[in-house]
Amino acid sequence: MNDQNDSGTIVIVDDEEMVLTSITSFLTLETSYSVRSFLSTEEALEFIANNEIGLVISDYLMPQMDGISFLAKVRDIKPQVPRIILTGYADKENAIKAINEVGLFQYIEKPWDNDNLLLVLRNGLEKQRLLKQLDEKIIEINRAYADLQGLQKEIVKTFV
Repeated sequence: MNDQNDSGTIVIVDDEEMVLTSITSFLTLETSYSVRSFLSTEEALEFIANNEIGLVISDYLMPQMDGISFLAKVRDIKPQVPRIILTGYADKENAIKAINEVGLFQYIEKPWDNDNLLLVLRNGLEKQRLLKQLDEKIIEINRAYADLQGLQKEIVKTFV
């Protein structure tokens, strides 16, 4: 596939090794994304704080820390990184409530559909890419505005 790998790493956090292996293997085979998987929320948070991250997927129910709390910490560390939660059917209502609470990009129900997962990941990574471009343009506009203000002051000095 022609997936871009310039959007950072996809981080997956789940307390079930089988889920991590399944998603990681699928993404490794079907995409060129860099994938890092973690059983521990604390290890994942440390990795996220110290690395370029494109997107984070977290299980909803985990023993150390629930997925909502984990993704809230991710938001605090890297606010523009899209956050996705994996949830079982029974957790769907709580996951939907949490969308506003932690600014989830999407929730995906277990068992997930691989094609849908790819679509969500592509959209999430595209969202982050567009946000980075927007930030760069805002910085560029602010620099140009500062330059114009400097020119305006010079022009005013010349005529005063």
